[in-house]
Amino acid sequence: MFTATYPASFLPEKNGNGFHVRFPDLPEALTGGTDLTDTQDQAADCLAEALAGRIVRGDAIPDPSKLKRGQYSVSVPLYLAPKLALYLAMRDSGLRNTDLAKRLSVSETVVRRMLDPKHNTKPERIQAALAVLGKRIVVSFDDAA
Repeated sequence: MFTATYPASFLPEKNGNGFHVRFPDLPEALTGGTDLTDTQDQAADCLAEALAGRIVRGDAIPDPSKLKRGQYSVSVPLYLAPKLALYLAMRDSGLRNTDLAKRLSVSETVVRRMLDPKHNTKPERIQAALAVLGKRIVVSFDDAA
C-alpha cells in the first residue's frame, strides 16, 4: 500500500524568524514559512508542486521514506492524491495512456486529463481507471499532528 505522506525537515532560519523545509525524498522540493502553521501550509503546497512536476514530466515518484525523529509528516493534498495513484498504477503496470484509454473506451485525451494535476477530474473517473488496473483508493484519516 502506498501512503501519500512524505517526511519533511523543518529547519529554523538562522535569524530565528521562520523555517525552511526540505523533503529528503524530493530534493527539488524546497520551501519555507514564517511560523510553524505557515510552514506546514507552504510544505503541503511545495510537495504538491514537486509531485505534479514529476507527473507532468513522466519522472519516477519515490516511495516516502520513514519518518525520522524531528521530521514532520506532510500529506499529498486531496486534489492530487487520486491522480498520483493513477500515475503510479500506470507506471507499475507499464500501461501507456492509449492502452488505458482503450480499456476504458475513452479517448487518449481523457486519460491525459485524468493525469493532468491542473485538470479537475471527477473522482469516479479515476476510480474507474484504477479499477481497470486492479487498484483502488482507500481513504483513511487520523488525528492531526
